[in-house]
Amino acid sequence: MTAAFPIQPVARFAGKSELVKRPKEFACFSYDADHKFHLGAQSLKWYYTPDLDVDLSKGFESFIKHDDSVDEHLDSLLTTIADYEQKTSKPIDAHIIMAAPFDDDGFEMNATLYRGCIFIEENHAYKQASRANERPWNGPIPQEVMQYWGYKFETLSTLPRPWGETSREFIESRPDHVVNNKEQYCSVVRTGIGKTILCIGGEVDAIWDDKPRTQGDPINWVELKTSAVIQNDRQANNFERKLMKFWIQSFLLGVPKIIVGFRTQDGLLVETKEFRTMEIPLMVKKNGRPKWDGDTCVNFANGFLEWLRHTITDEGVWRIKRRPRSAEIEVFKVEEVGHGDIITDEFMNWRIKLELRQTQPPTDDNGTEE
Repeated sequence: MTAAFPIQPVARFAGKSELVKRPKEFACFSYDADHKFHLGAQSLKWYYTPDLDVDLSKGFESFIKHDDSVDEHLDSLLTTIADYEQKTSKPIDAHIIMAAPFDDDGFEMNATLYRGCIFIEENHAYKQASRANERPWNGPIPQEVMQYWGYKFETLSTLPRPWGETSREFIESRPDHVVNNKEQYCSVVRTGIGKTILCIGGEVDAIWDDKPRTQGDPINWVELKTSAVIQNDRQANNFERKLMKFWIQSFLLGVPKIIVGFRTQDGLLVETKEFRTMEIPLMVKKNGRPKWDGDTCVNFANGFLEWLRHTITDEGVWRIKRRPRSAEIEVFKVEEVGHGDIITDEFMNWRIKLELRQTQPPTDDNGTEE
C-alpha cells in the first residue's frame, strides 16, 4: 500500500514559520585524502579569500575524484553517533536520523524504523540509474569539467590550517594545487522542526575562524558555491531558485554564511559575494515576486515530517519517493522485515548493549547490587 503526502496546494503551508531549533554540532567525522573514515576534525578547512581571474578548469586533468559508485549508506554517521553515545552512556534523543537531504526535483530515499527512530538514507541505486538515463550533454564545455569548477573553487578558497599557521607560498600557490574531493569534513548536528527532533550529518566546506570551546555553541561555518555571472532577468530568476537550495542546505546544518564564486560562461572566476543564510529569505522577498518563501519551506518540512512519523510505524524498509514534477511524495514498503543495509549490525549491537546497561541495577564499589 502506498501513502501519499500532497505538495499542492503550496498555499496551505503559508503563514508564520513553525519553530526551528538552532542546529548544534555534537560530533563530527572526516574522510582523508584517500576517503578513509576518521572520527574527529582531521579534514577541517579554513576559509581564506581566493584570487580572482582564475580559470576554474585549470588542473582538471589531474583531478583526484571520489568514486561515489559505492553505496556508503549511513555507516560513517552511525559510527560517529555510537562513539558519542559511548561517551555519554545514553542514546541521542532524535525522532529521525539522516544524512543532509538533496533538493532535487525527483528523488528517492530509503527509510527504516528502529527502536522508535526513523533512519533515512539516499537511495543510491536510484541516483546511479538517474545518471545513466540523463540526456546526452551537448554544451560547449564538457559537463564533467563544469562539475569540477565547484571543487576547484573550494580548493582556491580554503586552507588546511588557520591563516596565521599557513605559509604565504602555500596561499599564493592555491591556483596550482591538485583538486581532491575525497577529503571531507562532516558535521553531525541536533536540530528540530516543529515537534520533530532531527539528527543530521552533512559535509561542511570550511570555517571562518575557529571552533568554539563549548560544544553546541554557534560555529562560523562557510558554505562555498559557484554560479554563473548574472547578466539578465532569466539568469537572475535561476539564481534565486539556486538560493533556495543553498539556503536549505546551510539552514539545516547551522551554516551562517554562504560565499558564492561568480564565474563567466567559460569558467573564469571574476567575483565572490557573501550571503548570510538567515537573511536570504527576506532578500528574496524584497526582490519582488519571489519564487519561494522561507516560512512556507519550513512549514512544508514540518508537515511532511509529522506525517512521515505517523506513516512509518513498523519495521521493514520503506521507500520515500517523489517523481519529477510530481505533486506528491509517495511512501511505501519495499521489504516487510529487517532494516536492509540502512543500519549496520555494529550500530544495532551497540544500541542493544546500551539498552542493557540502562536497565541493569546500579552496583556499589565491590560490584554488588545496591
